[in-house]
Amino acid sequence: MACQKVSCAENEAVSGNSCAYARFAGVPLKLHKTANPWGSPTGILPALKTRQDGSFSQPSKIIIEFRKQKYNADFDLSAKEGADTLAFISLVEEKLMPALIYALWVDPKNYVEVTRRWHGDNIPFPLNFFLPSRMQRQQLARLRLIKGDEALEAGEEVEKELYRDAQECMDLLSQRLGSSKFFFGDSPSSLDAHVFGHLAPLLKIKLPCGRLQQHLSSLDNLTHFCSNILTLYFPSELNEGPSRKVSSQPEASNFDNEPNKRRKQLLSLVFALGAMLSYALLTGIVSIEHVPAEDDLREPQGIAEATPGEDEE
Repeated sequence: MACQKVSCAENEAVSGNSCAYARFAGVPLKLHKTANPWGSPTGILPALKTRQDGSFSQPSKIIIEFRKQKYNADFDLSAKEGADTLAFISLVEEKLMPALIYALWVDPKNYVEVTRRWHGDNIPFPLNFFLPSRMQRQQLARLRLIKGDEALEAGEEVEKELYRDAQECMDLLSQRLGSSKFFFGDSPSSLDAHVFGHLAPLLKIKLPCGRLQQHLSSLDNLTHFCSNILTLYFPSELNEGPSRKVSSQPEASNFDNEPNKRRKQLLSLVFALGAMLSYALLTGIVSIEHVPAEDDLREPQGIAEATPGEDEE
């Protein structure tokens, strides 16, 4: 198996969720980091590639695949703990996730100074010219769908509502965690993976507008919870954040196959040709003229007029 993860912005939430679950359950996999979704076998991050069952991109499907392979982080939970897991995961998806999307992709200052810059630095040329903007539009559309508001835009009222819900969610998670190491005792479960995947970006990324980060910092047990998981399961990522550039030449993995390489080469060629053609048109090196078709050059045939004599006959 191979798991691919992006380590910034909202994508780190969904990627961190599935990869944390894999670490908790002891799944043997190769972790391949990239900021370029088109470099994955599905075109979406995170992505899981298996030898037997192909590729998966949705975190829920990735975790289901892990469980099919007998890697289950929830095997010893009681029925009540299983029900609590579903309830708190729904709470995170409904209250915390929208605020994360807004903070990282919609807030103008955070997007320009952190999110777009990080992706622009780590996505290879020429994709870095248009992929960040495309990803932002996708995240805004996702937020509008979640909130049921097709006209939702960045604004003070929207921000207040989203951040209020997120802070309430963090407070409830803090109360449920208490002084425990994990949410259900001494062993991490899928709920721990889900909460960690959403809170870790706030702990690691320095945002110009960091209201959510300030609130998380005030909840000592949640902050320690995230730091503890980073130390135990992701020690190499303790000092890694959006300011660190992901290597454009990662170690060879199952994702670095010939179809992906050919796709990247083709995209680069198409972009380069498009850029050259646009430059030629704008500077007047190449002009486009309308040439009338041959039929247009012919005189229109007149309608034969009948003579009175012919009409009478």
